[in-house]
Amino acid sequence: MTGEAASTADLLTAAKRALETYYEVRVDDDGALTFLHSEVPCAVQAMQLADGLTVLSLTCVVAWDLPVDGSISRWAAERAGEGMFGTLGVVRTAGGMDLTLRYAFPADGLTGTPLTTLLMLIVSTASQLRGEFGQEIERGVGDRTAGGPAEES
Repeated sequence: MTGEAASTADLLTAAKRALETYYEVRVDDDGALTFLHSEVPCAVQAMQLADGLTVLSLTCVVAWDLPVDGSISRWAAERAGEGMFGTLGVVRTAGGMDLTLRYAFPADGLTGTPLTTLLMLIVSTASQLRGEFGQEIERGVGDRTAGGPAEES
């Protein structure tokens, strides 16, 4: 195993231990960790950007398969500047738009309580955003409720 592979594997193992306290964590074929937090799907990946700089990247999908709607994009852009633990973004997909929260951070040496705390801050931000987005939907932003694909009629 190369130094880079060992470093990323060690970080993913530490992240898995930190998350397993609270979630059922799955390891995907590519090594990514996946789990659900308050019905928000999340994934953790590790990558080495340079010698001594290995980062964990956490992505949570706040809402998905939303209609392409400028008011949703505006809401996401306005809210993106307010958060400390992650960047809220709009991703265009074949099914419309997804709202994602992403946060990447240098993680070499982070284990135990500090790593758990940081991961929980990020995923709690994602579920908070999901709740806020649901309230915005009720006020008329977009055409569907927050969450997964719209039900077929």
